Amino acid sequence: MDVVFRAPRAIVTGPDGRQVETSCAVGVVDGRIAVIGGIDDVIDATTVVDLADDEVLLPGLVDTHVHVNEPGRTEWEGFASATAAAAAGGVTTVIDMPLNSIPSTVSTEALAVKRDVAGPQARVNVGFWGGAVPGNVGDLRPMHDAGVFGFKCFLLHSGVDEFPPLSPVELEAAMVEIASFDGLLIVHAEDSRIIAESENDGGREYADFLASRPRAAENTAIADVIAASTRTGCRVHILHLSSAEAVPLVAEAKRAGVRITAETCPHYLSFAAEEISDGATQFKCCPPIREAGNRDALWQGLSDGVIDTVVTDHSPCTAELKRFDIGDFGAAWGGIASLQVSLSAVWSEARRRGHGLADVVTWMAVATSAQVGLTSKGSVEVGRDADLIVFAPDQDFVVHAAELRHKNPVTAYDDRRLSGVVRSTWLAGVRVDPDGDPQGVLLDRE
Repeated sequence: MDVVFRAPRAIVTGPDGRQVETSCAVGVVDGRIAVIGGIDDVIDATTVVDLADDEVLLPGLVDTHVHVNEPGRTEWEGFASATAAAAAGGVTTVIDMPLNSIPSTVSTEALAVKRDVAGPQARVNVGFWGGAVPGNVGDLRPMHDAGVFGFKCFLLHSGVDEFPPLSPVELEAAMVEIASFDGLLIVHAEDSRIIAESENDGGREYADFLASRPRAAENTAIADVIAASTRTGCRVHILHLSSAEAVPLVAEAKRAGVRITAETCPHYLSFAAEEISDGATQFKCCPPIREAGNRDALWQGLSDGVIDTVVTDHSPCTAELKRFDIGDFGAAWGGIASLQVSLSAVWSEARRRGHGLADVVTWMAVATSAQVGLTSKGSVEVGRDADLIVFAPDQDFVVHAAELRHKNPVTAYDDRRLSGVVRSTWLAGVRVDPDGDPQGVLLDRE
């Protein structure tokens, strides 16, 4: 073996396909897991990694919702900083969103630009979403053939003019085309008409911002997506689900055979509207963080398996764009930076609610890999890539935004105490140095 990990505790795939905790030795050859044996089994290896008693071996996380923003808005983030932050947080694969980069990834030519920029800088593995925007139906199949993992669309203004939303007619046309090659459409589901009717003058009060993005906007849009998927047969995925009222809609659609999955995000599972101070625009995101009762219902939807995955929607910006000078939720950019702390944030709340590390791995590695068809990643299993992390679940720390590897020192988790520290990250059996030479690879859809 090239390397063997001897772990008193590890989360691995059990005989029934579920994630289980066990003690084991994991042997790696040529970047892949070649054997999983007893912790004391004799396995010759060039390198032996003995985990401490307070450490757990986990598969590297697969985050399918990351805004890297390069090229075009690299001052917001960038592949060098984003992938370094990912490695520090135990994320070994990121799938980059088609916005807010310039150009947006809405054609094969734009995809080539993105790949050229990302390749020399990727410290972890990077894949790409394409975009579905008005007028690019003819670009969807070529992007699919070029290896994108699916297509993102908005049903209302995206926040940047170069990535416009789809009308209902355009949405259906995109779905028909994507269904023809069994692709995946991922949807920012908020209804533009309800949002327009709820618009207010902004200001410092979080309650006013929350009222401007009501649950009804999500509920209506998700119902429309389900109906369109039913008509077209297109596989669909609901992004950043924040309205717990929509969970029963997704559950019923699944029971009816609609090919639908859904995700939520660490900030919806960690924070509550009642706790957000007026003017605290670091908490602004769209859809918004809702009330504590809604958070509890999202956790229930996750526990019940209706919500499939937990991903960051890492959407950073410069400090100036958060408008801390005036604290105006209407004027501030909406997005939460959390790539480096996502595992710790979810684990901190999950353990408080009685969940184990196997659940967290299922939501953030196994199911995310399955969503995008990455059969080589997401679990500790013979034949999978040896993308692994050593995690200390009981070690607490306080987040300091200025110490994170994100490009800008802005995060809603600043000064928050979390549990769980990533002590090392391994990519294809090689330890990642966030300050060393990039060793990530660019991924195409398998």
